[in-house]
Amino acid sequence: MQELFLHYFFPIRINLPYTILCMIRTYSLWLCSFLVCLLFFQCNTDVKKNVEFITVQNGQFIKNNKPYYFIGTNYWYGAILGSDTLGGNRTRLIRELDFLKAIGIDNLRIMVGAEGPDFQPFRVTPALVKEPGVYSPKLLKGLDYLLHQMQLRNMCAVLYFTNNWEWSGGMAQYLNWNGYGEYVNPNLEQYSWNDFYNYQKQFYSCQPCISQVNHYIETIITRTNSITGIKYADDPTIMAWELANEPRPMATDNFEPFIQWIKNTSAFIKKLDPNHLVTTGNEGEKGCSESIELFETIHAFPSIDYITFHIWIKNWGWYQHQNADSTFPQALQLVQKYFDDHVAIAKKLNKPMVLEEFGMARDQEMFGPGTPTTLRDAYYDFCFNQIAQSVAENGVLAGANFWTFGGFTQPVKEQNYWKPGDPYSGDPPQEEQGLNSVYPGDSSTMRIILKYNQLFNR
Repeated sequence: MQELFLHYFFPIRINLPYTILCMIRTYSLWLCSFLVCLLFFQCNTDVKKNVEFITVQNGQFIKNNKPYYFIGTNYWYGAILGSDTLGGNRTRLIRELDFLKAIGIDNLRIMVGAEGPDFQPFRVTPALVKEPGVYSPKLLKGLDYLLHQMQLRNMCAVLYFTNNWEWSGGMAQYLNWNGYGEYVNPNLEQYSWNDFYNYQKQFYSCQPCISQVNHYIETIITRTNSITGIKYADDPTIMAWELANEPRPMATDNFEPFIQWIKNTSAFIKKLDPNHLVTTGNEGEKGCSESIELFETIHAFPSIDYITFHIWIKNWGWYQHQNADSTFPQALQLVQKYFDDHVAIAKKLNKPMVLEEFGMARDQEMFGPGTPTTLRDAYYDFCFNQIAQSVAENGVLAGANFWTFGGFTQPVKEQNYWKPGDPYSGDPPQEEQGLNSVYPGDSSTMRIILKYNQLFNR
């Protein structure tokens, strides 16, 4: 640096007395050091000025003093990609973040980590939580790396802790760890979905299970990023903490334990971290045993900052690809009613609301990249237009995270389901790979996403 400085300020070689030359060199070193410090200070100041915590004011998200509306995506495997272990691929991660940013996506919904023994059938491997209180250092650093790369791109993360469902261990894994018997995996022949529901619903009354999840939550929230040196609780890259992916009471006789878990866990997070937003991750009426009243109750707590809901037209029997011509229009009518019913609750509670999961397979339920997406594009456009109307009205419906971004990969040929060592895509291990994934080459879908993000960010 000294030589560059001398060359820049003294390009003509001249003969000077030795003492004067030493003085010039000393001065140049001092000035260079001063300029470097000034530049560093300015960069840090700019970051602090330009990045603030996302807040809620009068039923809207506020980001950098402006209402924040968005089209984002689910990127649940992002922290695994950022790790230096099985499934890690930082080159791919960087490429995908750049791609998402280029189409206007700055909001990613991400799984903090899976729970339970590795290499279980139809489950995410590797797990972050190896056993209660034991966490994978490599996967923690993977989350650090992901958040750092998102920070560089001015993106924000919604991080969910555990899972109602079996594909990442989730709540049921804590029951297994605490003596409630063999893990009930409904993807195996010996178990039904009814068996899983009856098993999983015990979580909300299992105090050791809840304590272990709280330890997990506290470990993450109080963590300091090993790359940036920023505490998670102080990092504006994180938009919100989410209690779980799709927490459900699992039975109508289990409402009270479920309500108490939502109330107590959200308050626990707020006590640990008053900077960030907190939400449930719930699906809405369908995730509350068909009770819109329960949905309102769990989102009315002061420790819940905004409302979530999900829509699954195939899973809920609203749409069948074999009868697309008749069932798709009917499904859109039901989707509209689901929007209207839940927006009414959000207005009543004066809290913003996010459609944080919705998805649809390709035409005729084909899985491969490059196959037609005509109906899915129409469905995406229909849902995104709901947010556009809300934007025009400064309304409470604030965003949507489609399910899901498949990344720069594709399903393994002649293999329906994911296996450890396969590249991750958006479809979890228990679902056919390519089922709901949106790939970068799906240009018609990407144009729709870009169109709405440009509309929202004029």
